[in-house]
Amino acid sequence: MHESHITFPSAGHTLAGTITRPDGAGPFPAAVIVPGSGPVDRDSNLKNKRLDVTRQLALALAEAGVASLRYDKRGVGESTGDFRATGFYDNADDVEAALGTLAVTADMDPSRLVLVGHSEGAALSALVAARSELPAAVVLLSGFAAPGQEVMIWQARQIGPTLPAPVRLLMRVLPGDLESRVRKNHARILATTTDIARIGGQRINARWMREFMTHEPREDLRRLTVPVLAVTGSKDLQTNPADLAVMADLVPGPIETHEIPDVTHLLRHQPGPASLSAYKKEMRQPVDARVLQLVSSWVARVTGEAAQLAGTEQQASGVE
Repeated sequence: MHESHITFPSAGHTLAGTITRPDGAGPFPAAVIVPGSGPVDRDSNLKNKRLDVTRQLALALAEAGVASLRYDKRGVGESTGDFRATGFYDNADDVEAALGTLAVTADMDPSRLVLVGHSEGAALSALVAARSELPAAVVLLSGFAAPGQEVMIWQARQIGPTLPAPVRLLMRVLPGDLESRVRKNHARILATTTDIARIGGQRINARWMREFMTHEPREDLRRLTVPVLAVTGSKDLQTNPADLAVMADLVPGPIETHEIPDVTHLLRHQPGPASLSAYKKEMRQPVDARVLQLVSSWVARVTGEAAQLAGTEQQASGVE
């Protein structure tokens, strides 16, 4: 495999990324790999946290014969723009711009393009696939089937009991529980009207929060007719594994769902009880091999089937 640098335009901004190609000659099936939330770069890394999810997915896909494009978010790494002023729907526009870039890249097969999204990236992938005819398949990693506000409240319920004992003790003496404080913060954010606002003494990306909290992913899922792979770890504390069954009910097209035992939101293996406190240690470990194998083999299979179908249609129409 080999990698090359690329830039592409999106809504007046220039996004920078990496194309990873398998060995051999194209045209290749190709994936846009869409990262989770936060100011992450093309490898899913923050300034002080190396998540590395998208890079490891790109390498696994290349080993399976699938090219990919991953990119720095607006205002991150080499991409222009202001991360805090960027909305959820701006991020969707950037995914669509990346998809369009792959479609016109010389050694990519525009009939075999896939979206592979993690966390927020899963929601964005479903949104773009619901409105675009380009994707031939979609992978939803740690995805969800509820508006973001409901997801964050669910997170608060899961995370509270896993916090270190001193933190839980402090919370007992503060007014209200974690969930009620989250709800109050949500109300403050939803009352804002600017791209950036100061909440609790911190400047936050308020427009992104408003759009994320109110976006209805179930409407997107109902419009997905291409093959879908949905994967969530059993120890995910940030997206509900039970949403896999909801996705299976909502998606009208072919869908395959997997709940991977002992895998967290970071797509790493976690022994013992589910806990956020293990994240720092997990980040030093690779993405769980079961996840990488499942995603890469599934994408290779469905894009291979798409190529066979295209060849059959050409023969039936007499096109050589």
